[in-house]
Amino acid sequence: MDKHARIYVAGHRGLVGSAIVRNLEAKGYANILKRTRAELDLTDEKATDQFFAEYKPEYVFLAAAKVGGIVANNTYPAEFIRDNLAIQTNVIHSAWKHGVARLLFLGSSCIYPKHAPQPMKEEHLLTGPLEPTNRPYALAKIAGIEMCWSYNRQYGTQYLAAMPTNLYGPGDNYHPENSHVIPALLRKFHEAKQNNQPTVTVWGTGTPRREFLYSDDMADACVYLMNLPQDQYRALLGSDESQSGRFEPPLINVGVGEDITIKALAELVKQIVDYQGNIEFDATKPDGTPRKLMDVTRLTKARWRANTALKQGLVIAYQDFLVYQ
Repeated sequence: MDKHARIYVAGHRGLVGSAIVRNLEAKGYANILKRTRAELDLTDEKATDQFFAEYKPEYVFLAAAKVGGIVANNTYPAEFIRDNLAIQTNVIHSAWKHGVARLLFLGSSCIYPKHAPQPMKEEHLLTGPLEPTNRPYALAKIAGIEMCWSYNRQYGTQYLAAMPTNLYGPGDNYHPENSHVIPALLRKFHEAKQNNQPTVTVWGTGTPRREFLYSDDMADACVYLMNLPQDQYRALLGSDESQSGRFEPPLINVGVGEDITIKALAELVKQIVDYQGNIEFDATKPDGTPRKLMDVTRLTKARWRANTALKQGLVIAYQDFLVYQ
């Protein structure tokens, strides 16, 4: 990407989008297009098309999405599938219509089957039932991957889907009910410390294993992928199955390649927050998928690796939470 290229970051205020903007700005990109939800409603087809027609972005990072943890996914399943389908449909179609050179569609590791082999490879997509608690969101993201694939096949576009593992970092959502596991734990342990509570209760058994990627590392991977030389980038776009006979979606996993139990994560957060009480696990609450570990072989072969250790990232995230407070 040329330093003066018009780059649209959809969802620039979110965890991923804000990290991508920071990364681009740090690398000297001078023409970043940003719109808040109030300025541009991406669920509005006409408004989205008008934006692309007027500003003609050359590159698009599609990080805009309705996201949340188990509680949010269980409470608002209709919104999770409806809003995400609308956003990605409008952005991807407008990108094609107005000649975007490359588009990176951001998804989630929840696209993979609940009992996918571990670590999860890109070819495990569509090989089994999804985790029911976030199926509407996952199906929307799978549809986005298929849309990128279909436009690549039919129109020769160069749209790549990047599937990050669980993300955390500056700008996260710390809502007590709608947040993901790390911001939820940071808030829970911090409030217990402030209120001198003797115990903190964590949902589930503590046995599920999760992989966590620092958001600025994710952003760096995204910008790195969009800057790959043409031959390397095209190699990630998969193939037309009707021609190749192979299931090769335009999909790449983005993660660290190692995981941790929720119990161990809770202990680590407890240590960082300096909470002195005890941890209890509520086994009556859902655990979700037993394990979600990404196979990052494709990304490693592209010569990118994460460089922020979990403890280091959690310390930064907690400092961000304190500012948020």
